[in-house]
Amino acid sequence: MSESKDFNSSVHPDWCPGCGDFGLLSALKKVFPLLNLEPHQIMTVSGIGCSSNLPGFINTYGMHTLHGRALPIAQGFKLANHEMTVVAMGGDGDGYGIGVGHFVHAMRRNVDVTYVVMNNAIYGLTTGQTSPTSALKMKTKSTPFGNPELPLNPLTLALASGCSFVARVYTGHVPQLVEVFKRAIQHQGFALVDTFSPCVTFNKLDTHEFYKQNVKDINQNGHDISDIMAAFREATATDYIATGIFYAEERPCYEASEEETLTEPLYKHPLSISNEAGEKLIAEFV
Repeated sequence: MSESKDFNSSVHPDWCPGCGDFGLLSALKKVFPLLNLEPHQIMTVSGIGCSSNLPGFINTYGMHTLHGRALPIAQGFKLANHEMTVVAMGGDGDGYGIGVGHFVHAMRRNVDVTYVVMNNAIYGLTTGQTSPTSALKMKTKSTPFGNPELPLNPLTLALASGCSFVARVYTGHVPQLVEVFKRAIQHQGFALVDTFSPCVTFNKLDTHEFYKQNVKDINQNGHDISDIMAAFREATATDYIATGIFYAEERPCYEASEEETLTEPLYKHPLSISNEAGEKLIAEFV
């Protein structure tokens, strides 16, 4: 049975001291052993950004892809080998900006992938520009006179797009973080975990102190996760910031609906060419 230390990477995280991403990395290392998962059974896929360096900081199979393209790669990997546990990850700019089209279609498709978005409401890697979740009138390097755009609400977008598991957490609340990640990975279908992960260097508004004072765990107050309208109400609440599992629905994931081609993972399907022809083809690329 695996332990948290088995997921330690030889590469030390290079995030700024105090970055919320450390909490998320620590939580994942705790969750995988709880699910009896070994490093070789997990694939982590990321896009571009500070948070997207995470696959290098954890001992699993991993792939650092292109900006906004984590989900197409993660879905492709899951369909090729759906015996693996696939966790896609990235930031709010990566997932809710350039990658938002892939995000919507992955949710309605319901491929069995867990998507963790480290939402710091800023572009951290490029040193502090407005992101899709930055607050209205927020002053940044790219909006020195204030952000003129309304922030995107990823939870309402997810609920409206057919996401079968919608959750939000704050990296400073580790027990909740571990429990929600555990439930998300266990869920059979696409699971979104929007994760407040404060950028201590470039976002001086959405800080650790701000979240500690304003977040509220709705699962401790009798919230019905099967009620989508209740989920919408909590996702749009203005007198507090709701966290926890907002909505969960059991429906067939994409792999289960494609029985003719996906009863076995694609990597087990026989090639339609001879071994000799396959070896010749591979040799052309070596």
